[in-house]
Formats: sequence, structure tokens, C-alpha cells
Amino acid sequence: MNIYQCIRMAFKSIVGNKTRSFLTMLGIIIGVSSVITLVSVGQGTTSSITEQLQGLGTDLLTVNIMGRGAATSLSYDEAMALNEISGVQAVSPIITGNVTVKKGTVNDSYSVEGITPAYEEVNNFHIQSGRYILDIDNEYRMKVALIGSEVASDFFGNKDPVGETLQLNGISFKIVGMLETIGTSATGSNDDKILIPITTAERFLQSRGIRSITVQAASTDLVQSTQARLEAWLDEKFLNADNAYSIFNAQEMMDTLNSTTQMLSLALGGIAGISLLVGGIGIMNIMLVSVSERTREIGVRKAIGAKKRDILLQFLVESTALSGFGGLIGVALGFGASALIAGMSTLNTEVSMSIVIISFSFSLFIGIVFGVIPANKAAKLRPIYALRTD
Repeated sequence: MNIYQCIRMAFKSIVGNKTRSFLTMLGIIIGVSSVITLVSVGQGTTSSITEQLQGLGTDLLTVNIMGRGAATSLSYDEAMALNEISGVQAVSPIITGNVTVKKGTVNDSYSVEGITPAYEEVNNFHIQSGRYILDIDNEYRMKVALIGSEVASDFFGNKDPVGETLQLNGISFKIVGMLETIGTSATGSNDDKILIPITTAERFLQSRGIRSITVQAASTDLVQSTQARLEAWLDEKFLNADNAYSIFNAQEMMDTLNSTTQMLSLALGGIAGISLLVGGIGIMNIMLVSVSERTREIGVRKAIGAKKRDILLQFLVESTALSGFGGLIGVALGFGASALIAGMSTLNTEVSMSIVIISFSFSLFIGIVFGVIPANKAAKLRPIYALRTD
């Protein structure tokens, strides 16, 4: 008997018992769809977080100063001196705070950052109208400001805010530029910010010294060596004091994140894969029942010349077909469930074709493995005993 005849007989047997066949495939369907859906959610979440971290810049180092004793910060000149360290391309010290902003009868609370001109390139945050903060603004502690698109909309609607003034904690600041619309990132919304010169911010926010500095390395390859030089400089400044500073490396965070999420995806896939094993057991159980029900048929086939391998192949093809059809339906449901989750929630999904192929191949493998026992049982039936069965 050739393989075509085996497939035809297997298909006829499956169609002849539609309900039982579907229930047999259900475990495989649930297993494959669960693997695809859970892994796609894990990979989509990973991609989303990785994209946000890349938006922060993988060539950036964020230095946070806690200090030691009376020295709890760096001066403006000390912060700018970090430009002299080998491997450093740019330095952007920042002073942050919150202010009450008022214009006429409208007032609200917003975050404000004191910056230098380097902030634009280091943080990749440009303007859509007006100009940026200049060195002369810092030199003379000018009361000028850049505002985010949300702030502009809140106070000026669709009107261009450049040249207008806002009251920040009761002090008038002239708006010299409006920032481009970026949206939210890993650090929160970027459109409700107000940027002012850092020297102005020191007095205005009554913040003595600088505690946060973003350092841009000359290239991604130099991040590690630049970080080591920064640590050496800061150790000398704070006399090797413990917890005097911390340096956040986005690349290290991405590497850790990728490692963690890969383990998470594997764990999710493994948990869902248990359903495939359960489905395989279900197939074996039904195939054993099928062998018992078709004992006389097997005896007749053997009596007219069917060989052991023919019977074995017939039942193996049938179990593989059940798992294969279940796998195909599971793949379709997995794609549909992933799309539904992405459309109905804030979670991102990313279906990996490698996972689809692996899960479908595993479903076929399950069908073969769990079909061997009943197929072997059928193949070993002696014709004389099989024909005596009612």
C-alpha cells in the first residue's frame, strides 16, 4: 500500500468521526495557539521596551550625583569639565524641578529643566519653531524658555507661542522656542516640559549644584571605556566614597533586558507547550480506542495481504494528520489572538515565524511520537484473533 492510499484512508477516518476528531485535535490547537500568542506578547513587549531604551540613546551615560558629606553635587564648571575626558563627545548637565505656570486665568503645574545648548543634540530633542537655548542665555542668566507642544496647546491653543510670555512661579519668562512633538518614552511624556537656561534654573529653583548629567560617548563602541574614565574622575572627586554617584548605561540595561525577556519567552513557551503534550496524550488515547474499535477491519486487511508496515503506516499517518490539522488551526488562532490582543489592549505583539514553524513542527512530532504505541499495537494484531473479534 502506498502513502497516498494511507493518507486517503486516514482522511476518510477523520471525516467519518468529525466530533471525535475535533475534540482529539483540541489539545494540539490550544497548545500551538498558546505558544504563538504568549511568545508573541513576550517578544512584542521586549521590542517595545528596547525601542524606548534605544530612544534614550545607547551611546549615552547618565550620571547621578549623590555626593559625600558636604559635597552633594558638582558645580556647573565641574560638570562641563567632563568634556575634557577622553571618549566624551558632549556633556548635558540638567537641573530639574516643578513650577506653577500661569497665563491670564489659566494655570497648571509642569516640570521644568535647566539645560545647556548641548541638550538638543545629546537628547535628540529639537524645536519646531523659534530658537534653542544659547550659551549667552546661560552666561547672563536670561529668563527665556522653550516649551513643549502640550504646554503650548494648554496656554496658547493653535497660536504660535514664540515671543509670548508665561509666569513661572510668578516670574515672567519669554518663550523663545517651541519643542517638537515627541510623545511619551521610557521616562514619561516629553511634550509637557519647559526648558530654561541651567544657570537661571540654579537660582530660580534654588538648586545648589548639579546632580544629573547626561554624557554622550564619541561612539557606541567607546561607551564602556568612557564609563570607566568617568568613574575614575568621580572617584577622585569624591575620594572613592561609596554610593557617591551612579552611572546608568542604557546598553547594559538593554543587554540585561534582552537576556531576561528571552528567558521569560522560553518560560511562557514551555508552559504553553505542556498543552501540546496533553494534546498528544489525547491523540494516543483516541487512537488506542480506534484500534480497539477497528480490530476486525485490521484482521480483514491482514488476511487479504496487508503487511505489518502497512497497518503501522496507516495509523501513524492518521495520528500525524490529526496533529497536523490541529497545528494548522492552532497557528491561525495564534495569529488571530495576537492581532486581537494588540488591537484591544496597550500590549504590543510580534509573531515570530521561527516560533510558528517550531510549534507546528512540534505538533507533527507529537502526533508521530504518541501515534507509535497505538499504531504498533494495531500492526501486531494476529489476523486469526482479529477476525474472531465481534
